[in-house]
Amino acid sequence: MSRLSFGSDVRENEHASLLYGENGDIIDSISLTTEKKGVTSRLAFAILSSILGSSFIVGFNSGVINEPSEVIQDFYNSTYYNRNGEYMSSSLLTLLWSFTVSIFAIGGMIGGLSGGYLANRFGRKGGLLRNNFLNLVASGLLISSKFAKSYEMLIAGRFVAGLCCGINTAIVPLYLSETAPTSIRGLSGTFNQLAICSGTLVSEILGLEHVLARAETWNYLLGCTLVPMVFQLLTLTWCPESPRYLMINKGNEDMAEKALIWLRKDIDVSDEIEEMRTEMEKAQRAEEFHFTDLFKRRELLTPLIISLVLQLSQQFSGINAVIFYSTLIFESAGLSQLNAQYATLGTGAVNVAMTFVSANIMDKLGRRTLHLIGLGGMLLFSVVLSMALIFRDDAPWLSYVSIVAVMGYIVSFATGPGSIPWFYVAELFAQGPRSAAVSLSVLTNWLANFTVGLSYPEIHTAIADYSFFPFIGMLVFFWLFTFFKVPETKGKTIDEITSSFKSDLHIQSPDSRLYTRLPGGNYSS
Repeated sequence: MSRLSFGSDVRENEHASLLYGENGDIIDSISLTTEKKGVTSRLAFAILSSILGSSFIVGFNSGVINEPSEVIQDFYNSTYYNRNGEYMSSSLLTLLWSFTVSIFAIGGMIGGLSGGYLANRFGRKGGLLRNNFLNLVASGLLISSKFAKSYEMLIAGRFVAGLCCGINTAIVPLYLSETAPTSIRGLSGTFNQLAICSGTLVSEILGLEHVLARAETWNYLLGCTLVPMVFQLLTLTWCPESPRYLMINKGNEDMAEKALIWLRKDIDVSDEIEEMRTEMEKAQRAEEFHFTDLFKRRELLTPLIISLVLQLSQQFSGINAVIFYSTLIFESAGLSQLNAQYATLGTGAVNVAMTFVSANIMDKLGRRTLHLIGLGGMLLFSVVLSMALIFRDDAPWLSYVSIVAVMGYIVSFATGPGSIPWFYVAELFAQGPRSAAVSLSVLTNWLANFTVGLSYPEIHTAIADYSFFPFIGMLVFFWLFTFFKVPETKGKTIDEITSSFKSDLHIQSPDSRLYTRLPGGNYSS
């Protein structure tokens, strides 16, 4: 197999250059024209490979446990009976099942926190490829648990799957952000969430009783992530490492340039190389970064707080509560149980479709604008849904209003809050602190996910139809925070974004004294 080569091996003609391998065979053509960078077939291939083998698995594992829950709990009970000659008590079964569901998020927290280290140690691409080993172990445990008659193996498999998914949620946004040009960084980043909600939708379809959620096949349903794993191993291997990682972290400008030429299909990548060179020189002049600097240095603490609050806005918005309620809401409108499940699948399809729409307008309207629109819509439809649930016994037609409210809520979530928090953090930080900030941000997301999953059933039991009220209050806070504190990053380079946080804190006077910005734009030493 011939190795791709660049530089002196690129032979030019009047309109294009031909890319040759070592044996002189023409591999591909690269445009010599200098245009505004967009999506090339190779960049699309790299994005598809990274998200389908990683982000898709996150969504699939998040949703796959819901539909076959009764079948798997029967497996727990029969296994316990075979061992002890008696069935589990209902309290023990509930405890074990809650542990099975929640341990996935615990693994996600640990994986998310370690993802930044792995991304720096092995690279973005290298980290994703190595993480497939955890996916293999998890799938093996989940599939084998039925044959081994061991619910302990299933629980262990869920934990390892959580580790794998946590690492994926930390590394994928880095790879997407660092391989895409500035003009389409939002589009690229949104595909992470598109793959997550697509994975959830596929898990719900395969989890239907007449598909794989049966006593004979539920273990194969849980192990379906082997398929996207194989896809990633066969495709991502041929994609380049993140150019920014190669340039700034490894100091290898030649490899960074080759990676950019491959991704852009254009030999003129001097503007991006120059931008990365400037960032690298600044990083070399700066003090060595330590994890604790995120909390000690104001110019890092400010974007960190913004990143963490955005992650909380995704999980504490009530999205899991709406999904929890959706089937019951559809049944209350007169749909049969089966049709209500199909309607729930419809909400998943709406989520996927709107995330795709969001991806295409992200770099036109901007992250801040779409996040505000999404949070505002979720707030509105949460109020409508709460009122419809509270008064539905007095006015049966409100059941149909609740269906509209659920759909509107899902559309609003997909517009911004579903995707923006994942990649926004990567845009706020320079290369040095970026991995650490992403890891802490992902940890916060998984912790919030775990908290909502653990507490919402209790909240619902306590206050029933009023259980959306806490989320309404938090949505008001998140909207106000976004409006007053979150900057727009659309079309800005990393240097422009990070410099804005420094300029908000101080300027340096000619005599080197530190001046602090005062209200009204004045400065004081």
